[in-house]
Amino acid sequence: MSDDQQTRDDKRHLFDDPKNVRFVVRALAVCCILLVLMDLVIHRHVINPLESLFGFYAFFGFIACVVLVLLAKEMRKLLMRSEDYYDPLDK
Repeated sequence: MSDDQQTRDDKRHLFDDPKNVRFVVRALAVCCILLVLMDLVIHRHVINPLESLFGFYAFFGFIACVVLVLLAKEMRKLLMRSEDYYDPLDK
């Protein structure tokens, strides 16, 4: 293996350190909590009565994300091709 390849493999990246990963996750959690708490103070002009519930948009966003992931898992079963699709064995 060349020295150039070795130095590229040994290079440490930002998220190689678990401390940095913990920091980012905690920072995102704090942001989410602050945004939900701001729901108490910010006046919204709602159209649907459900929108006036505390934390409606956070709950709605979470449910929408879960539904998208589950839908994508089911779509994968429909759209997935065999492992040797581009390289058939019968050459």
